[in-house]
Amino acid sequence: MDLILEVCDQLFLDRVWASLVPVSAFASSAQTFQTLNSSTILPALGSSSTWTHFVSKLPHPPLPLEEMQTVYASAPLVSAWPRDYVPRQILSILTLTYIGIHVLYFLFAWLSYRFIFNHEMMKHPRFLKNQVKLEIRASMKAFPGMILLTLPWFQGEVMGYSRLYDDVEEYGWGFLIASVPLYLLFTDYLIYWIHRGLHAPFVYKHVHKPHHKWLIPTPFASHAFHPLDGYLQSIPYHLYIYLFPLHRILHLVLFVLVNIWSIFIHDSDMITGHALEKIINGPAHHTLHHLYFTVNYGQYFTWADRWSGSYRQPESSLDPLLEVKALNAAKEKEALGKAQ
Repeated sequence: MDLILEVCDQLFLDRVWASLVPVSAFASSAQTFQTLNSSTILPALGSSSTWTHFVSKLPHPPLPLEEMQTVYASAPLVSAWPRDYVPRQILSILTLTYIGIHVLYFLFAWLSYRFIFNHEMMKHPRFLKNQVKLEIRASMKAFPGMILLTLPWFQGEVMGYSRLYDDVEEYGWGFLIASVPLYLLFTDYLIYWIHRGLHAPFVYKHVHKPHHKWLIPTPFASHAFHPLDGYLQSIPYHLYIYLFPLHRILHLVLFVLVNIWSIFIHDSDMITGHALEKIINGPAHHTLHHLYFTVNYGQYFTWADRWSGSYRQPESSLDPLLEVKALNAAKEKEALGKAQ
């Protein structure tokens, strides 16, 4: 998040905050306004506008008026909330995260739904009426709570408390490459136990059950869960960068990719027999998890399920699409009988 915030500050947030919370709003006298020529700074607001009056009541870091003239001489549009001001960081993080998760969710869930998801699955007897709409609605309700719960992790990252680094040479290319499997193995194992813990009866009833409402999920079910459920399963991704060094850009790439993977494994696909089937916890494995609840808790790999006795091998005979085909065949037979 610190990298995204830094880039967005440079591209547009500096200007946004300079317009929303201008230094000119905190000038203590008309003479100061005249000295700073504030009327040329924000003509749309004006020194006596309602917005300026409201802004002038907001908290802000110290603003030495002696320095304001120098600031305006070089950059007329300046915010009273600088980049390192925590309230500005929090509001920026919340806004960027809210926009980002919606873009990622709708873009990749739609792509998966449009080009990968077998729409015949919507004829399955366990597929709910208006399920796609319900999945999207549940996701929209979950996002705000998840974002608020995740905020401390992102804020700590922006304030430099994580172990993210910029220079590849600091740890070397070997460590950079090794970081990928280390990240995946660490997060996969922790998510396994968090996910399994969410299936404990009391926790399941109050937290995880909403996600298992979708027995035949579509990609839009990937984020359709209780906010606490989604947050708990995201903790390993945030925890990793506070425990282990990780390149800043690599962290961003991996974080986006794991969200895409979460979407991908919810397409109810039961393609079996591929070479990595016993290694990778793919869509077929997760489809079985939604159908049978207590198997295949892993996120990317099958090893934690194998070690802990919760693994179930995907088989073509378990494909829920078989029920759809049987149902279609029965309907065709009935229609043919009526026609005869």
